[in-house]
Order: sequence, then structure tokens, then C-alpha cells
Amino acid sequence: MALTTQRFKFILIGIGTVLCIPLIAMQFTNEVNWSPFDFMVALVLLLSLGITIELILQKIKGVNSKLVWIVIALFCFFLIWAELDVGLFGTPFAGS
Repeated sequence: MALTTQRFKFILIGIGTVLCIPLIAMQFTNEVNWSPFDFMVALVLLLSLGITIELILQKIKGVNSKLVWIVIALFCFFLIWAELDVGLFGTPFAGS
């Protein structure tokens, strides 16, 4: 099963909207300072999350199972994001 065109457009629009938040914030404050690399990493993470959730919705049977797997995917996403943002665990992955 491939990604449906309509859902993939929705995923891309959502990612674009989320990435506009720091882009707009950078215009008004010096506290938000993202480089192009930061935007690329965020794009890859968000796209991976969107595709993962789409695959979960397509492949997993049962509402409860889908919910559990989506929560696991979100938890992993937020752990990676927190590690990259503040070095939550102090791994070399975050540059610590």
C-alpha cells in the first residue's frame, strides 16, 4: 500500500506549517536562531513521523493497536527531538 496522494499532501502541508513557526519567530526575535541544517533535520524528523503514522494507519488492524503504535511513534519522535534540542541524555548524537 502506497501513501495516498491526499494524505501525503496533508502531511506536507502540516510539516510546512510547523516549520513556518521558527521561520517567522526568527524574524521577530534573536532567541530563535535556526540554521538551514536545523530546518533540514526538522524536515526529515517530521516527514519520518508523518510517514510512520500513515503506515501505522494503513497496516495495523484495530483502533487500540493503532493508538498504541502512534503513541510509541510520537514518544520516540519527542525523545529524539529533545535530545537534539537540549541534549537530554548527553549523547554524541546531540553534539555533547
